[in-house]
Amino acid sequence: MTTIGIIGAGHIGSALARAFAGLGYDVVISNSRGPESLSELVAELGPKVNAATAYDAAAAADIAVVTVPLKALKDVPVEPLAGKIVLDTNNYYFERDGHVDALDRGETTTSELLQQHLPSSKVVKAFNHLYAAEIGTTGLPAGTPDRRALGTAGDDDEAIALVTGLYDALGFDTVSAGPLSESWRLERDRPAYVVRQTAAELRENLAKANRLP
Repeated sequence: MTTIGIIGAGHIGSALARAFAGLGYDVVISNSRGPESLSELVAELGPKVNAATAYDAAAAADIAVVTVPLKALKDVPVEPLAGKIVLDTNNYYFERDGHVDALDRGETTTSELLQQHLPSSKVVKAFNHLYAAEIGTTGLPAGTPDRRALGTAGDDDEAIALVTGLYDALGFDTVSAGPLSESWRLERDRPAYVVRQTAAELRENLAKANRLP
């Protein structure tokens, strides 16, 4: 059975743990406070979900999710994620994380920063432009009119295919924004951010996004 390791147990991390467990995956979730602090969450989510340290969640993962604030990227374990697909849910909130000059100037993206931190992993953008509560509540069967679409971006075809499969299993169509360098199109303050949209609408929103305010 495939194990998904989740590094970060905030709103998105917890919602993904619930969603992935519902799909039958084994889930190992972690946070910065230690596994003991997650005892209530894992008890609620059931036997498919266990808590661990960030290192152990990364080591156990066949697929990983990094869903921590940008300022905490340096704490993400590197070695146990080597060779693995890593889903990045991050958005740049300078109010929370402090200003990053390269992001302010549009010279890089949050996903590219994670890829630099994890040079041997396959980083792919996912689950960053919807509210956590909508992950398990707004999906619809394939072929349903007006089915919601979610975006992704990545440099690895296998990683894009994985995200596409996860989205579909959870009830969403997929639109790729392109390589990691284009992942900014899915982030905060752009037209595609936290908007319920079809695949056609998402493509339009990605196309009309501006890099800088």
